Amino acid sequence: MTLLTDTWFIAKRELIKFLRTKVRVVVTLVQPILWLGLMGNMMGKVFDNPYVAQAMGVSNYMAFMTPGIIIMTVLFGGVFGGISIVWDRRVGYLEKLLAAPIHRGAIPFGKTLAVMIQNGIQVLAIVGIAAAFGVHFETGFAGILGLMIVAMFFGAILSSISLSLAASIKTMETLMAIVNFLTMPLMFTSTALFPSEAMPNWLAAIARINPVTYAVGPIRELVLHGWDWSKILPGLAVIVGLAILFMLISQLIFQRATTD
Repeated sequence: MTLLTDTWFIAKRELIKFLRTKVRVVVTLVQPILWLGLMGNMMGKVFDNPYVAQAMGVSNYMAFMTPGIIIMTVLFGGVFGGISIVWDRRVGYLEKLLAAPIHRGAIPFGKTLAVMIQNGIQVLAIVGIAAAFGVHFETGFAGILGLMIVAMFFGAILSSISLSLAASIKTMETLMAIVNFLTMPLMFTSTALFPSEAMPNWLAAIARINPVTYAVGPIRELVLHGWDWSKILPGLAVIVGLAILFMLISQLIFQRATTD
């Protein structure tokens, strides 16, 4: 119970910081509007051509793109777990946390939980924006809750990786450079923005083993088609399994780095 309680208080602090940072909250909303409003409408005209739509297997690009925008937002939002560690170390707050009578494992777990909750808020905002652009969610409210769960666990993966890196990296600039180096290739070698049919064979092969594709797949199924568990469960199992694995790894690395 101590670990759970301490985890919640760490997460609560991070959520208060997030809500107080008005610019970050606004940017979180503006980015999906730009992607859906600009790229979604622009590419939508291309996919209005029935021959293109048939070849790519996509009839409504805006709806196809929405799960990709959800995962892209989560992907870039997940790095803030590690950034908060670097910032806490810089201002001296991390030392206070380590000296406090709390479970040390609650620090990475709490920061990951905060990122997951932030991701859930961001997903709800994107769903509202997409609905305003005319995207219909086939599975309704229950499906929206389902895609939130997938997105939040995917955020846990990114946050845990970021926290693991931040445990030993001392400067924010270095962490951001490494994270950007990892996230951009992950995004553009997945099926987040374009179907695998539109990719060359070598890129489609990479997309099939990309974790981002496993996150996008169940969400896209919930948005476009319905409750086909044979297509939802494999991706969900991979994402939840990776989230648990990387959360445990981040705790081990964090405890080792703060003990040395």
